[in-house]
Amino acid sequence: MTKDFRVSSKLGFHARPVAAFVKTASRFTCDIFVEKSGVRVSGKSVISLLLLAAGPGSELTILARGEDATQALAELEWLIENRFGEE
Repeated sequence: MTKDFRVSSKLGFHARPVAAFVKTASRFTCDIFVEKSGVRVSGKSVISLLLLAAGPGSELTILARGEDATQALAELEWLIENRFGEE
């Protein structure tokens, strides 16, 4: 399962939203990856996500595989749509 999104925060996908993303993703047993410009990293690793350097307007794809992938994508989508509670 995949979900595309655009980084809408004016600060980009920086430490605080990345930490919230990882905290949410880590609650699930499925594999979660985030991809930017052909580079795919673990969605459960703060360092890996920060290394994507996803600034404002970046296009990202979330990929989830496993038994709870549907629920994981739904919760991550909610988190993203609510701008990680920052704005």
